[in-house]
Amino acid sequence: MNESILSLCPGPWQDYELIDTGGFEKLERFGEFILSRPEPQAIWDKTLLEAEWRNLAHAHFAKEKSNPEKGNWEQLKKMPHNWTIEYANPEGLKLKLNLAQTSFKHIGLFPEQAVNWDYLFKTIKRSPVAKPKVLNLFAYTGAASVAAKAAGADVTHLDSVKQVVTWSRHNMESSGQSDIRWMVDDAMKFIKREARRGNKYNGIILDPPAYGRGPDGEKWVLEEQINEMLKVCAEILDPKDHFLLLNMYSLSFSSLIAANLINTTFKNVQNAEHGELYLQDNQNKKLPLGIFFRFSSY
Repeated sequence: MNESILSLCPGPWQDYELIDTGGFEKLERFGEFILSRPEPQAIWDKTLLEAEWRNLAHAHFAKEKSNPEKGNWEQLKKMPHNWTIEYANPEGLKLKLNLAQTSFKHIGLFPEQAVNWDYLFKTIKRSPVAKPKVLNLFAYTGAASVAAKAAGADVTHLDSVKQVVTWSRHNMESSGQSDIRWMVDDAMKFIKREARRGNKYNGIILDPPAYGRGPDGEKWVLEEQINEMLKVCAEILDPKDHFLLLNMYSLSFSSLIAANLINTTFKNVQNAEHGELYLQDNQNKKLPLGIFFRFSSY
């Protein structure tokens, strides 16, 4: 097997920059607006002074003392709750961001995933199938779905939260795309039904959370269920013309775990790459933000 171990960071992006990291926080610019929010991986010291962070930031996410996973956005300067940024390298994505949608630090976008959007776009463009069927599981607000659609794929987008599927539709329409198939469902239940029906996909995108709940309260724990999920994905992945992109964010996972999972589950894994995604701040510190494994038959 031809395998490379990589450490990947998105290239220049006009609408995004990571200004500084440290003290379990990150300072980021999304378009015109700068946000300060928690980051458990940033265990080192900040480079800029605390006063500089406060002076730069338009909003800061303040964690609840009783539950550090939740909190509220505090606006420090005037800014809208909703705004749009662009990613045009080369997908032409226009993505809506939102501060007030949830009580969590997330705003609808994971910037390190731009590496995966580029991979999807290029891989689908060179597919031997004219309109490859692509399934995006745990699809969140749909940037990967829109990138796949822009490349010419027939995309099925699945998430367990109706609210973020509606958000994804907005991202599709603002990016000038159409006809993505939307599914609000539990990912495991859906792929098991697809396997029973004999349905096949030319591409599968998997970006599961560490923990989650399905629409009917179904429990998801990454360490306990990812092995079974990949086994079912192997049943529905087209054996001839295919690709698979797995992305995981867990403090306890390395890309070697992803490699072992893939190589013990899928037959004839070709053109495999795995490694780590990161963002580099303006102070030259590298912030790790997840691991990936990807392979394709072409």
